Amino acid sequence: MEKKRNMRYGRSSSDRGRRSIYTKKRSARSYTGRFFATSSGGVFFRTDGNIVLQDKKYFIDADDTLGAMHGDSVTVKVKEAHRSAVVISIDERAVKLVIGTVCDDERYDPPMYVEPDDSKIKFVINIEDNVSGTDIRDGDKVEIKITNYPESIYDEPSGVITKAFGGSQSVDANYKAILSEFDIRTEFPEEVLTEADRYAEMPITADGRIDLRSELIFTIDGSDAKDFDDAISFERSGSGYKLGVHIADVSEYVKGGTLLDNEAYERGTSVYFTDKVVPMLPTVLSNGVCSLNPGVDRYALSVFIELDRFGEIKEKKVSKSLINSKIRGVYSEMNQLLEGKASEAIKEKYSALSEDKTKLMVEIYEKLKQKNDIRGAIELDSDEGMIILDENGVPTDIVRRDRGLSERIIEQFMLCANEAVARLMTERGIPCIYRVHETPDRDKTVAFIQFAHNLKLNPGYVKKESITPKYFSGLLEKAKDNGIGNPVSYMLLRTMQKAKYSDNNIGHFGLANKCYCHFTSPIRRYPDLVVHRYLKAYLSGDTKTVRRDAFVANAAKKSSENELKAMSAEREIEDLYKCIYMKNHIGEEHEAIIRSVTSFGIFCTLSNTFEGLVPMNLMKNRYYYDESSLTLGCGSNVYALGDKVRVRIEEVDIPTRKITFTLADEPNIKEEPGWTRRW
Repeated sequence: MEKKRNMRYGRSSSDRGRRSIYTKKRSARSYTGRFFATSSGGVFFRTDGNIVLQDKKYFIDADDTLGAMHGDSVTVKVKEAHRSAVVISIDERAVKLVIGTVCDDERYDPPMYVEPDDSKIKFVINIEDNVSGTDIRDGDKVEIKITNYPESIYDEPSGVITKAFGGSQSVDANYKAILSEFDIRTEFPEEVLTEADRYAEMPITADGRIDLRSELIFTIDGSDAKDFDDAISFERSGSGYKLGVHIADVSEYVKGGTLLDNEAYERGTSVYFTDKVVPMLPTVLSNGVCSLNPGVDRYALSVFIELDRFGEIKEKKVSKSLINSKIRGVYSEMNQLLEGKASEAIKEKYSALSEDKTKLMVEIYEKLKQKNDIRGAIELDSDEGMIILDENGVPTDIVRRDRGLSERIIEQFMLCANEAVARLMTERGIPCIYRVHETPDRDKTVAFIQFAHNLKLNPGYVKKESITPKYFSGLLEKAKDNGIGNPVSYMLLRTMQKAKYSDNNIGHFGLANKCYCHFTSPIRRYPDLVVHRYLKAYLSGDTKTVRRDAFVANAAKKSSENELKAMSAEREIEDLYKCIYMKNHIGEEHEAIIRSVTSFGIFCTLSNTFEGLVPMNLMKNRYYYDESSLTLGCGSNVYALGDKVRVRIEEVDIPTRKITFTLADEPNIKEEPGWTRRW
């Protein structure tokens, strides 16, 4: 039988001689770093931790990868006078478990292999054994553990099937595969549930707490929310305001070192999917005694913030409290109330909120928003889709999710509370898990400024020290005024670093805030729970607990890792449902906006927020890619960021959650003699 061709590189073992070594001779110009796969092989970045030491990204030809896979730690030799490199050793393998689809083709030996879902994995994986306990067949979605790695691009790795999820077109199989891929814990151990039940039965008393049950304190959340972390109160105070943010005191029920705490530490966050929630805590706590449900007594940790007339924080105080929420506010209802469009039933529900009270709430919001705008807090113009499901869980529509005034009010109030708590803990020397956001990498910033210049946003000449959040905010405002806010926001998001958790306060660039933490969601985020625990230890005079130790740093690192996993899983599940919906719309034409332009095609976004690729090889004409302006051009026909185009839905691939478009309105361009265009 013929040796199976490596389809992902487009070459076979018969094409060239085989390379069967892991290490080549090192040179003086060899560097260690991370291998990132592309459609042509890979690119290499020389890094030292999170600090980029060199501004080059080196192209690695497929022949020079030495069998490296996406994410591997490698050592490379840089070719003289070229922005390219050769892998000379693979130091550590990153890919160990792969999700993919079983293929069974008797033309090849062995006939059964796994085609990875992730296009960055350039190898098909031969199946050595199946220990999943389930028979597998062609088209099944599986997890395979790699046992033998390739030594060149002409090799094929092999592995053992560890999990079988079912047919690759099945919603259930894809759902399970995504949960497995990102290691999402969906079940609580029995002993954890037993412990949660025991803590949930504790009586609620006002002992050692300020009693706020008579105060007008209320929550505002989405209509489908089940766990209520935060409630608010507010009033005038002299020439300024007094804002109260009351957060569920989860630390009263989840004590450090308990089974509950260990489980919460491992999960790190609740995961919110289209049709379900995987909570960080058992529901007897998350939806029960920890949730600030209306009309019942609940333990809270309340932060009282004195604001001046400009919205600046003057004083802050944290107290253990006992509250009783008076209203279960809903964003959509509150928005109608604020817009003067509420029905009589809604007015009756919110009767405790006088017109003057609602006006005061908006006034405080506007002061806080204005203060943050002056600082230069970056507000990206991002699209978020909402998937509508029928009673059987089948997606029936995808609509753009709009944020109303009440959503923005709560956002500003929570930002204010998080800042106040972080500043208080820093001033008092209390250990804290900070929410940090590093300054963008210099080289990515230079590229973004060039990009803004090409879009005629007039970014001007700026020195390194002038690259501030306010500078980026100004460019975003220009982009929005020019109708290209969305694609520019997308490029800026790619330019900036990812926010993360740290025990070291380096500030939050995106929020233009020097001191910030997460305090307001302890039901669903572990860092918030840790912040609560240390705050309460300080309030009770527990000097032993508030001593700085390794736990805070470890919890910050673990929480950052869990957050990335959860976000990736949420995004994949959302894309899965979008693909299921779009599968029934193949052949339709829709208006779209170009969000990204690459050398291999253009990414377009529909009005329902779904994104797809128009591949270069499906275009009628031959286009030239201009990297400096991020455009594809053929004669006078040019495709650029923000352009509106009409696309046709050609293909929807559920297993890989990708959609392919073609241009429905692309003109036929007669090629002139002498043109040299690049595909």
